[in-house]
Parts: sequence; C-alpha cells; structure tokens
Amino acid sequence: MPDWVALLRGINVGTAKRVPMATLRQVFVDAGHAEVATLLNSGNVVFGAAGDPDPEVLRRGVRDATGVDCELMVVSAEAFRAVAEANPLRAEGRPGNRIAVSFPAGVIDVSVGRPAASKLMPEELVVTASAVYQWLPDGVLATKVPAAWWRSLGVAVTARNDATVEKIVALLDRRASR
Repeated sequence: MPDWVALLRGINVGTAKRVPMATLRQVFVDAGHAEVATLLNSGNVVFGAAGDPDPEVLRRGVRDATGVDCELMVVSAEAFRAVAEANPLRAEGRPGNRIAVSFPAGVIDVSVGRPAASKLMPEELVVTASAVYQWLPDGVLATKVPAAWWRSLGVAVTARNDATVEKIVALLDRRASR
C-alpha cells in the first residue's frame, strides 16, 4: 500500500483552528486509510492508501470531527520526496527553519512569475510547478512576498519549513524500509 502525505493549512497556529492530532489520525482511519501517523502538531499526516486519497473527503472529515475547515493538500510519498530533494535553496549555513517549502493543492502556473528579486532582497524565491521554495533569512513573519502574489498562483498552497520537510521524509523512509 503506497504512502501519502497530507498537509493541513493553517491549523494549530496560535489558538485558532485547534485540531488534536489524535482526532486527526482518527479522521484518516475512518476514511479507510492505514498506518496513519502525525508529525508535530501542525497538520502533517503520513498514511497508507490503496488508491488516490480524496482531499475533499478528508477535509469534510476534519470539519465534521473538529468544526475546523481548512485547505488540505495530499501528496504521494514519491512526489513529496522529489520536492524535498529538488530544493534549490539548501546551502551551507542556512538553517532549515528559515527555508520554506510551499506545497500546492494542484499544479502551479509558473508563468505567473515571481516578484522582482530586487524587491525581495535578502529573500530568495524559486517557483516550480510542484512547489515554491523560499529563503527567509529574517523569518517568515518578515517576508517581503506580498499576499496578493500568493493569491495570483491560482491554487492554494501550504508551507512547511525545510526542517519539517526533512522530518517527514525521514518518517517516509522509515516506513519504506519496513
């Protein structure tokens, strides 16, 4: 049974949209998925599925179980690993908690482009069809990328810092080696 990664957007940030991880795991089990595991408290779920999981079914399950409605991105383990491995912003001395990887709910239209590099300095932004990579030396709260640019992508995205991405990859690797 192939592994998948679900990434919930905007849960357990501050006191809003609180979702207990035990409840989240149960939603996935109730949807028929196997070996469900959560990582951290920020809506990262790794699970086995016989077919392609339906993000809308899972989103409804979360909403019904918790009252929280949030975007939910589902990525195959293979695609998740590919996005992680392709990260062009990893460099010596760059901490993983200052590199963001944004996963889309669909394919990103790369023709949208990106804000001018001169307006982003010292940040860096790389846009691909399967992810947006962002170097945030001053932290995510100080980003210079305007919210309107993210909306222009035409698809919802949710970001994880690269340290979390690496933890998810490690979990996928442990599961694959069994």
